[in-house]
Amino acid sequence: MQKKTLNFLALAFLVQAVLPCATCQARAQAEKVSYPAMAPLDQYLMPDGNSEIALARSAAPTSVSDRAEVMVLGPKGYTTAVKGTNGFLCIVERSWGAATDEPEFWNPKVRAPICFNPPAARTFVPIFLMKTKLVMAGKSKTEVVDATASALDKKELPALEPGAMCYMMSKQQYLSDQGMSWHPHLMFFVAGDAAKIWGGNLPGSPVIAANDPEERVTIFLVWVGKWSDGTPAPPIVH
Repeated sequence: MQKKTLNFLALAFLVQAVLPCATCQARAQAEKVSYPAMAPLDQYLMPDGNSEIALARSAAPTSVSDRAEVMVLGPKGYTTAVKGTNGFLCIVERSWGAATDEPEFWNPKVRAPICFNPPAARTFVPIFLMKTKLVMAGKSKTEVVDATASALDKKELPALEPGAMCYMMSKQQYLSDQGMSWHPHLMFFVAGDAAKIWGGNLPGSPVIAANDPEERVTIFLVWVGKWSDGTPAPPIVH
Protein backbone atom coordinates (compact mmCIF):
# COMPACT_ATOMS: atom_id res chain seq x y z
CA MET A 1 0.00 0.00 0.00
CA GLN A 2 6.28 7.65 1.26
CA LYS A 3 5.70 11.18 0.09
CA LYS A 4 8.50 10.72 -2.38
CA THR A 5 6.46 8.38 -4.52
CA LEU A 6 2.93 8.04 -3.15
CA ASN A 7 0.13 10.50 -2.64
CA PHE A 8 -3.06 8.49 -2.52
CA LEU A 9 -4.48 5.39 -0.93
CA ALA A 10 -3.22 1.88 -1.55
CA LEU A 11 -0.72 3.24 -4.05
CA ALA A 12 -3.43 3.85 -6.60
CA PHE A 13 -2.44 7.48 -6.76
CA LEU A 14 1.28 7.06 -7.07
CA VAL A 15 0.75 8.51 -10.53
CA GLN A 16 0.45 11.93 -8.89
CA ALA A 17 4.16 11.81 -8.12
CA VAL A 18 5.20 11.37 -11.72
CA LEU A 19 2.66 13.30 -13.79
CA PRO A 20 3.41 16.87 -14.91
CA CYS A 21 2.71 19.92 -12.79
CA ALA A 22 -1.00 19.94 -13.52
CA THR A 23 -1.21 17.41 -10.74
CA CYS A 24 1.50 19.04 -8.63
CA GLN A 25 -0.99 21.76 -7.73
CA ALA A 26 -3.57 19.15 -6.71
CA ARG A 27 -0.97 17.45 -4.55
CA ALA A 28 -0.11 20.73 -2.84
CA GLN A 29 -3.78 21.31 -2.12
CA ALA A 30 -4.20 17.79 -0.79
CA GLU A 31 -1.32 18.24 1.61
CA LYS A 32 -3.13 21.18 3.20
CA VAL A 33 -5.82 18.80 4.42
CA SER A 34 -5.18 17.79 7.99
CA TYR A 35 -5.97 14.37 9.40
CA PRO A 36 -3.59 14.33 12.38
CA ALA A 37 -5.08 11.32 14.14
CA MET A 38 -7.43 8.42 13.68
CA ALA A 39 -11.10 9.45 13.68
CA PRO A 40 -13.69 7.55 15.74
CA LEU A 41 -13.92 4.01 14.43
CA ASP A 42 -17.53 4.24 13.29
CA GLN A 43 -16.53 6.85 10.70
CA TYR A 44 -14.48 4.21 8.88
CA LEU A 45 -17.21 1.57 8.96
CA MET A 46 -20.06 1.18 6.50
CA PRO A 47 -23.43 0.70 8.20
CA ASP A 48 -24.69 -1.83 5.66
CA GLY A 49 -22.68 -4.98 4.98
CA ASN A 50 -24.47 -5.62 1.70
CA SER A 51 -23.53 -2.17 0.46
CA GLU A 52 -19.89 -2.82 1.31
CA ILE A 53 -20.00 -6.15 -0.53
CA ALA A 54 -21.45 -4.47 -3.61
CA LEU A 55 -18.88 -1.68 -3.45
CA ALA A 56 -16.03 -4.18 -3.11
CA ARG A 57 -17.27 -6.16 -6.13
CA SER A 58 -17.44 -2.97 -8.20
CA ALA A 59 -13.63 -2.93 -8.29
CA ALA A 60 -13.55 -5.41 -11.17
CA PRO A 61 -15.75 -6.60 -14.04
CA THR A 62 -18.46 -9.01 -12.94
CA SER A 63 -16.70 -11.85 -14.77
CA VAL A 64 -13.98 -11.52 -12.14
CA SER A 65 -15.75 -10.19 -9.05
CA ASP A 66 -18.92 -12.31 -9.06
CA ARG A 67 -17.01 -15.40 -7.99
CA ALA A 68 -14.47 -13.63 -5.77
CA GLU A 69 -14.21 -13.80 -2.01
CA VAL A 70 -15.38 -10.58 -0.36
CA MET A 71 -14.18 -9.25 2.99
CA VAL A 72 -15.84 -6.41 4.91
CA LEU A 73 -14.53 -4.20 7.68
CA GLY A 74 -15.93 -4.58 11.19
CA PRO A 75 -14.92 -3.31 14.64
CA LYS A 76 -12.19 -5.96 14.94
CA GLY A 77 -10.89 -5.88 11.38
CA TYR A 78 -11.77 -7.52 8.08
CA THR A 79 -13.76 -10.75 7.99
CA THR A 80 -14.98 -12.87 5.09
CA ALA A 81 -18.56 -12.00 4.16
CA VAL A 82 -18.74 -14.07 0.98
CA LYS A 83 -16.64 -17.10 0.12
CA GLY A 84 -15.22 -17.15 -3.39
CA THR A 85 -14.49 -19.83 -5.94
CA ASN A 86 -11.95 -18.23 -8.31
CA GLY A 87 -9.16 -17.20 -5.89
CA PHE A 88 -9.77 -13.47 -6.27
CA LEU A 89 -10.40 -11.28 -3.22
CA CYS A 90 -12.40 -8.04 -3.27
CA ILE A 91 -12.31 -5.56 -0.39
CA VAL A 92 -12.87 -1.87 0.23
CA GLU A 93 -9.59 -0.51 1.54
CA ARG A 94 -9.53 2.40 3.97
CA SER A 95 -7.07 5.25 4.27
CA TRP A 96 -4.35 3.33 6.11
CA GLY A 97 -3.59 1.50 2.87
CA ALA A 98 -1.41 4.54 2.16
CA ALA A 99 2.12 5.11 3.40
CA THR A 100 2.18 6.39 6.96
CA ASP A 101 3.59 9.81 6.06
CA GLU A 102 0.75 10.60 3.66
CA PRO A 103 -1.49 13.50 4.76
CA GLU A 104 -4.68 11.48 4.27
CA PHE A 105 -3.51 8.36 6.12
CA TRP A 106 -6.35 8.86 8.64
CA ASN A 107 -8.98 10.25 6.23
CA PRO A 108 -12.22 8.47 7.27
CA LYS A 109 -13.95 9.26 3.97
CA VAL A 110 -11.67 7.06 1.86
CA ARG A 111 -13.33 4.01 0.29
CA ALA A 112 -11.11 2.21 -2.22
CA PRO A 113 -12.65 -0.90 -3.81
CA ILE A 114 -9.92 -3.31 -4.90
CA CYS A 115 -10.10 -6.81 -6.34
CA PHE A 116 -6.85 -8.78 -5.96
CA ASN A 117 -5.90 -11.75 -8.10
CA PRO A 118 -4.92 -15.02 -6.34
CA PRO A 119 -1.17 -14.31 -5.97
CA ALA A 120 -1.87 -10.83 -4.57
CA ALA A 121 -4.63 -12.13 -2.30
CA ARG A 122 -2.23 -14.68 -0.83
CA THR A 123 0.87 -12.55 -0.50
CA PHE A 124 0.12 -8.80 -0.70
CA VAL A 125 -3.21 -8.45 1.09
CA PRO A 126 -1.82 -9.84 4.39
CA ILE A 127 0.20 -6.64 4.81
CA PHE A 128 -2.93 -4.49 4.65
CA LEU A 129 -4.86 -6.83 6.93
CA MET A 130 -2.04 -6.61 9.47
CA LYS A 131 -1.99 -2.81 9.27
CA THR A 132 -5.76 -2.81 9.80
CA LYS A 133 -5.46 -4.83 13.01
CA LEU A 134 -2.72 -2.53 14.25
CA VAL A 135 -4.61 0.71 13.67
CA MET A 136 -7.76 -0.76 15.20
CA ALA A 137 -5.72 -1.68 18.24
CA GLY A 138 -4.80 1.99 18.60
CA LYS A 139 -1.22 1.73 17.38
CA SER A 140 0.60 4.83 16.20
CA LYS A 141 2.01 5.30 12.71
CA THR A 142 5.49 4.57 14.03
CA GLU A 143 4.29 1.37 15.66
CA VAL A 144 2.59 0.31 12.41
CA VAL A 145 5.80 0.85 10.43
CA ASP A 146 7.94 -0.97 13.00
CA ALA A 147 5.57 -3.92 13.30
CA THR A 148 5.30 -4.30 9.52
CA ALA A 149 9.07 -4.18 9.10
CA SER A 150 9.56 -6.73 11.87
CA ALA A 151 6.99 -9.09 10.36
CA LEU A 152 8.65 -8.85 6.96
CA ASP A 153 12.11 -9.37 8.43
CA LYS A 154 10.98 -12.42 10.39
CA LYS A 155 9.04 -13.77 7.37
CA GLU A 156 5.83 -13.69 9.37
CA LEU A 157 4.33 -12.11 6.27
CA PRO A 158 4.56 -14.10 3.02
CA ALA A 159 6.99 -13.21 0.25
CA LEU A 160 5.32 -11.54 -2.71
CA GLU A 161 4.45 -14.04 -5.44
CA PRO A 162 5.17 -13.30 -9.12
CA GLY A 163 2.12 -12.18 -11.07
CA ALA A 164 0.44 -10.32 -8.20
CA MET A 165 -1.95 -7.60 -9.39
CA CYS A 166 -5.30 -5.98 -8.70
CA TYR A 167 -8.23 -4.22 -10.34
CA MET A 168 -9.31 -0.71 -9.28
CA MET A 169 -12.09 0.05 -11.75
CA SER A 170 -14.95 1.17 -9.49
CA LYS A 171 -16.90 4.24 -10.52
CA GLN A 172 -17.87 4.65 -6.86
CA GLN A 173 -14.31 4.78 -5.50
CA TYR A 174 -13.35 7.63 -3.14
CA LEU A 175 -9.59 7.59 -3.18
CA SER A 176 -8.82 10.94 -1.59
CA ASP A 177 -10.35 14.34 -1.04
CA GLN A 178 -8.68 15.51 -4.24
CA GLY A 179 -8.74 12.32 -6.34
CA MET A 180 -12.14 10.92 -5.37
CA SER A 181 -13.18 8.69 -8.29
CA TRP A 182 -10.05 9.53 -10.32
CA HIS A 183 -9.65 6.95 -13.14
CA PRO A 184 -10.05 3.16 -13.56
CA HIS A 185 -6.75 1.31 -13.54
CA LEU A 186 -4.87 -1.89 -12.83
CA MET A 187 -1.88 -2.26 -10.52
CA PHE A 188 0.92 -4.81 -10.73
CA PHE A 189 3.12 -5.61 -7.73
CA VAL A 190 6.82 -6.49 -7.99
CA ALA A 191 9.07 -7.21 -5.01
CA GLY A 192 11.73 -4.64 -4.14
CA ASP A 193 12.64 -1.46 -5.98
CA ALA A 194 12.08 -2.48 -9.61
CA ALA A 195 11.24 0.82 -11.32
CA LYS A 196 14.60 1.14 -13.09
CA ILE A 197 14.61 -2.30 -14.67
CA TRP A 198 11.18 -1.56 -16.15
CA GLY A 199 12.17 1.90 -17.36
CA GLY A 200 9.57 3.37 -15.07
CA ASN A 201 9.05 7.14 -14.96
CA LEU A 202 11.75 7.90 -17.53
CA PRO A 203 11.11 10.72 -20.03
CA GLY A 204 8.83 9.40 -22.76
CA SER A 205 8.25 6.08 -21.01
CA PRO A 206 4.60 5.02 -20.63
CA VAL A 207 5.51 2.98 -17.53
CA ILE A 208 4.32 4.55 -14.28
CA ALA A 209 6.03 3.09 -11.24
CA ALA A 210 6.51 3.80 -7.57
CA ASN A 211 8.64 2.15 -4.95
CA ASP A 212 6.96 1.63 -1.56
CA PRO A 213 9.72 1.00 0.99
CA GLU A 214 7.29 0.38 3.85
CA GLU A 215 5.79 -2.62 2.07
CA ARG A 216 8.97 -3.43 0.08
CA VAL A 217 7.26 -3.49 -3.26
CA THR A 218 7.16 -1.56 -6.51
CA ILE A 219 3.75 -0.84 -7.98
CA PHE A 220 3.24 -0.46 -11.73
CA LEU A 221 0.06 1.31 -12.77
CA VAL A 222 -1.87 0.84 -16.01
CA TRP A 223 -4.84 3.04 -16.93
CA VAL A 224 -7.86 1.42 -18.59
CA GLY A 225 -10.54 3.08 -20.65
CA LYS A 226 -13.69 1.77 -18.97
CA TRP A 227 -15.15 1.46 -15.50
CA SER A 228 -15.98 -2.02 -14.23
CA ASP A 229 -19.59 -1.62 -15.40
CA GLY A 230 -18.38 -1.14 -18.96
CA THR A 231 -19.11 2.56 -19.26
CA PRO A 232 -16.39 4.82 -20.73
CA ALA A 233 -14.00 6.53 -18.33
CA PRO A 234 -13.03 10.20 -18.62
CA PRO A 235 -10.09 10.83 -20.94
CA ILE A 236 -6.65 10.97 -19.38
CA VAL A 237 -5.30 14.51 -19.18
CA HIS A 238 -1.52 14.79 -19.25
